[in-house]
Amino acid sequence: MADEPTLGEVVRRLEDVRQDLKEDIHGVVSLTDKKADAEIVRLGQQAQDERHTALVGRVAKLEEQAAEKDRQRQNDRRLIFFSLIVPVLLLAIQLFNANKGGG
Repeated sequence: MADEPTLGEVVRRLEDVRQDLKEDIHGVVSLTDKKADAEIVRLGQQAQDERHTALVGRVAKLEEQAAEKDRQRQNDRRLIFFSLIVPVLLLAIQLFNANKGGG
């Protein structure tokens, strides 16, 4: 019976075990919080990357549309030149030739 612990010793050892478990649980919670924080940061970065990719795509599309509008404007100017100015020039040349030949 001399080897058996007293009731006070059992209580003290149980209290030590309880304290150790409490510290271990705090450590696990701390690690879980860090892991969760890291996961939240990773997910936030992933979402930000997806938004960036979408924005880059939209900007590229807008630039392409602007370039297409510029090309269309140039084509319209050429069309105006050839449909309005060239006939007037041809008429002026014909009138010049007619006046030159008749005079």
